[in-house]
Amino acid sequence: MSWIDRASLFSPLDYGAVALLVAGWLWIGWRIEKADSNRPSVSYLMAGFRREWMMQMVTREPRVLDSQLIGHLRQGTTFFASASMIAIGGGLALVGNTDRLAGVAQELAIGDAPAFVWELKIICVLLFLSNAFLKYVWAHRLFGYCAVIMGAVPNDPEAANAYPRAKQAADLSTTAARSFNRAMRSTYFALAAVAWMLGPAALILASVITLAMLYRREFASYSREILLNPPADTQT
Repeated sequence: MSWIDRASLFSPLDYGAVALLVAGWLWIGWRIEKADSNRPSVSYLMAGFRREWMMQMVTREPRVLDSQLIGHLRQGTTFFASASMIAIGGGLALVGNTDRLAGVAQELAIGDAPAFVWELKIICVLLFLSNAFLKYVWAHRLFGYCAVIMGAVPNDPEAANAYPRAKQAADLSTTAARSFNRAMRSTYFALAAVAWMLGPAALILASVITLAMLYRREFASYSREILLNPPADTQT
């Protein structure tokens, strides 16, 4: 079967649904990362708190809390990287057994497409998962670099390089968080891509829901309101 014949196995709605998925993934990442102080995203606000954290670390003694926090961040990236690798392994196993998957789809009345169609749909999911895995691994390394720079911050706040070193640590932490957030978005869109198994309409719906969820969390969530307007101290 030629590539032209294989391409004809997908409808124009399929191509449109995939285009929406990819465009939505790219757009929401751009919208979140390019947010400014006029309408900041949660990620933008958290970058400010990361800088404040490192500035506070300069005068904090001992710095056990800071080392524990960076350790927890590294553990989180390790968990998600491991989960992504397991998911990729499962997807690769399905690619090698699409005939059985096609048989199950026929029994469930999902469709009677040939194995190539199912393979390509699984590969679409795997591409998002692979991108997520690489971003998680890079975030893990960057948090490690951040930990080293934190260790290089002098204990004396009056030292000339104390605050410059703290700023370097803050910038590395922010860069690591950006990579982690990109990985999370790829994971979300990988889950949305799974809906393609049910057809292009399901993929469109899943893409729209994923976009709406990410936009709400970054620009219209209660957590964002808390970051913008900390609760007043009600203690008397």
